[in-house]
Amino acid sequence: MSKTAVKNTVPPLAPRRSTLPMRAPKLGADWLVSAEAEVQDGFLEALTDEALLALPWIFEFWALPHQLPPDGDWMSWVIMGGRGAGKTRAGSEWVRSMVEGPTPQCPGRARRMCLLGETFDQVREVMIFGESGILACSPPDRRPEWQAGRRRLEWPNGAVAEAHSAHDPESLRGPQFDAAWADELAKWKRAEAAWDMLQFGLRLGDDPRQCVTTTPRNVGVLKQILAAPSTVVTSAPTEANRAHLAESFLREVRRRHRGTALERQELDGVLLEDAEGALWSRAGIAAQRLEDLPPLDRVVVAVDPAVTARAGSDACGIVVVGAQMQGPVHEWRAVVLEDASVQGRMPIDWARAVIAATERHGASQLVVEVNQGGDLIETLLRTVDPGVPYRAVRAQRGKAARAEPVAALYEQGRVRHLGVFDTLEDEMCRMTLRGYEGSGSPDRVDALVWAVHELLIRPREVQAQPHYRAL
Repeated sequence: MSKTAVKNTVPPLAPRRSTLPMRAPKLGADWLVSAEAEVQDGFLEALTDEALLALPWIFEFWALPHQLPPDGDWMSWVIMGGRGAGKTRAGSEWVRSMVEGPTPQCPGRARRMCLLGETFDQVREVMIFGESGILACSPPDRRPEWQAGRRRLEWPNGAVAEAHSAHDPESLRGPQFDAAWADELAKWKRAEAAWDMLQFGLRLGDDPRQCVTTTPRNVGVLKQILAAPSTVVTSAPTEANRAHLAESFLREVRRRHRGTALERQELDGVLLEDAEGALWSRAGIAAQRLEDLPPLDRVVVAVDPAVTARAGSDACGIVVVGAQMQGPVHEWRAVVLEDASVQGRMPIDWARAVIAATERHGASQLVVEVNQGGDLIETLLRTVDPGVPYRAVRAQRGKAARAEPVAALYEQGRVRHLGVFDTLEDEMCRMTLRGYEGSGSPDRVDALVWAVHELLIRPREVQAQPHYRAL
């Protein structure tokens, strides 16, 4: 194929989310891989020897969308992603784009860079010498020299990058920079102090900028950075970089953590936050967590049935709760034993899951919300187990109003969790007095509320009712 024919096959130039003015969004590795064989051959044949040698070092040709800096007048670029999503490579390449000029000896946009990690060892071993670190990403004629005694990199054009530890924020008092790369900020033990010191030092040049690469965590400093109007964000799940990851790793970590908050945080790269005004907090739940099962007097299974069975449908909430019923009713305590909820199942399948949970825990009562489904739900469950101890309940108030008294029992320390229930706890921390602040429906929370109500609230209501004594 001629050079002209290849040129006509290449998509036209167009703006892209980047600090560079013009990009070809499809003229990259993804375009080349998806092209016909003759187009691939023609493209490569059309390149000069110099261009072929340079191609492996042109990151924009190989980069994933979340690895390229956004356009605009920003100061902080936060790259949030799951484990192995390519965050470190993106940070290293951004450093290159800031310090390198058109030729090895020409100056770039930045002359004084800060490399900030949790510890100095992590800066050196991951950000500098790592497989996706700065040295590995730099072409031979532009590779910086590591000066161990001074803890810094120096490029052929005179630009330098100093290595600093977030564990020692005071080391940032004095140095000044025109750019900075902060890695895994969300796990720094002294994150707020280190970040503040960095901001005081980021004062050189006309347009100082910083890049943050991190797996998200619900920490204050990260949320403050994300809320700043001068911050831009790109994000991606682990699978975005699957070409460089073992399939067995992807398969196993997804299988092990499917449906959990850990999956959303560590693999999907989603920042999990307690909703403002939430009835529960992660810290409060964690403080009351149990490791050993105490003796129980009664166990119930509560169900919030699913209406549909599609993959994206609401879950069928199935929560198992036990109670210690010693002493006065107001001193009884409950323990959440299992979140057995299922999603995307046919009615007969979730009914079997309900009966299985009942048998597994020896539950004395099955409590089922019947606002949707009515008597058909009982018929369905008795099809699986005719003798199931079934009790129907019907919601008269909104979800938040029903959840509030249960949340109060948590605050009193009267409801605890046996182990960790990531998805259930995620829903709990998004339930507010205004309603549910998450996506979909809080089916697990609904089931939890019905179970605790049956064990701790209903007995007290019955006890409080007037009693008549016959003469």
